[in-house]
Amino acid sequence: MRHLICGFLLLVLTGCSNSFLELYPKTTLNEGNFYQSEVEYILLANGCYVPIRDYEKNIHWVMAELISDNASFQYNTKTGEASKGVIDQFIFTSDNVAYSSFWNLSYNGITRCNKLLSELERTGVSWSKISYKDRCAGEALFLRALYYFNLVRQFGGVPLVLTPITSQEAGNVKRSTEEQVYTSIISDLKQAATHFASARDVEEVGRANEMAALAMLGKVYLTRLNYAEAEQVLKSVIMAGKYSLQPNYADVFNPASKDYKETLFAIQYSESSADLASRFIFWFAPNTSGGEITKRPNISVVGSGWNQPTQDLINAFEAGDKRKDVSIGFWKGVDWDSQIRSIPYCAKYKPPISAPDDRCSDNLPVLRYSDVLLMYAETLNELGRTSEALPYVQQVRTRAGLVNSLAGLDKTALQTLIAKERQVEFCFENQRWYDLKRTGKAIEVMTAHGKREKSLKSFLYPEAYAITPAKLVAPIPNTEVSINKIEQNPGY
Repeated sequence: MRHLICGFLLLVLTGCSNSFLELYPKTTLNEGNFYQSEVEYILLANGCYVPIRDYEKNIHWVMAELISDNASFQYNTKTGEASKGVIDQFIFTSDNVAYSSFWNLSYNGITRCNKLLSELERTGVSWSKISYKDRCAGEALFLRALYYFNLVRQFGGVPLVLTPITSQEAGNVKRSTEEQVYTSIISDLKQAATHFASARDVEEVGRANEMAALAMLGKVYLTRLNYAEAEQVLKSVIMAGKYSLQPNYADVFNPASKDYKETLFAIQYSESSADLASRFIFWFAPNTSGGEITKRPNISVVGSGWNQPTQDLINAFEAGDKRKDVSIGFWKGVDWDSQIRSIPYCAKYKPPISAPDDRCSDNLPVLRYSDVLLMYAETLNELGRTSEALPYVQQVRTRAGLVNSLAGLDKTALQTLIAKERQVEFCFENQRWYDLKRTGKAIEVMTAHGKREKSLKSFLYPEAYAITPAKLVAPIPNTEVSINKIEQNPGY
């Protein structure tokens, strides 16, 4: 973590731009004369989104989706499995670069958020609207909470840094407890919602806002099994009436017409540069498919084949569910073993619209209105109000083309249905692993899944899917253990 703090002073934010997506560092500014105008504060806020943009497109899907029963990988005789395939098989080591990359980018983002919050305390800055200052504060608090939420769900208790610190100080920060981290997350999200409420006149699509902060707070409460608090917060998002379901599920994932009707918050991507672009389809297309799926035969996909839909996920879709064809595609061709078969792949994310290379503009949804509806239904059900919960689940199912009545379901049956709905509704959106963990189903589901996978795939390691309670959290990166003397998680 030490090098991240030092490096922040060398980080450069973009030059003035009207586009929120223009996040990437382009010009050098002197630290001594920076952060003195409204525009520079807005650019500093933009920079807080950069690390999460980078880890979502490159590594978070490995740690939150590939690891689950939704996804696996197409064996690759040319490139092997590297750091990703072993995580899918629950073979975790603290020297895996996936963990250190995720850790470092997370703390890079936290450092940026802390810097912005500190700079906002300066006096003498002229704001054209004080609401811009509130928006900047809300963004920093929301994003810091999101960085820590993903960290604590992956690693358990982590170092809690809430103010700018020196590199020497960074090396001395030890782990806080999970409870301390969650207390900070909840505080940040509450404060973020308050700031955003004062910045409604300067809301901008793509940025975090009040409803995103409240929905995320509801998700945190749900994760902590605090159903009463979750119910109140999620209800406020629904009653606000600001978001609604898209009539067609496919419209949520159309990069040519990005969704801001159902999507409360997403990681934004653009084809305008490699740094701003996503390239999910180039990760997820079968590695033997050439350019048939990506529509870019000039770009090799020899290292792709990740997030391959499992038979477990395919079977989870009911007959007539419109979400299946949006989420899962099938390509018939030669597989890794030279056999011709119909190979499933993640189809939610699309080829480039106009870029000649592998620059895509698919956004990565973090919070959707369907998520709010299903979380609210879950809280009502857990509070013993099952009949009240049913209409919210039905809304999601009706949009999917599933109109059979849910009347008569009891609490246990609805728990099972909501878990299944979340599995298919949010597949490949980095939610499944966290859902399995917070509902206490991870070991049961993944052990059964592992047995099925090993019966189907001869190339898996013999020790694959040896799932223990210790593996519900990832190992702390070995550099943090050896250099910063952070305590390692049990079992590693």
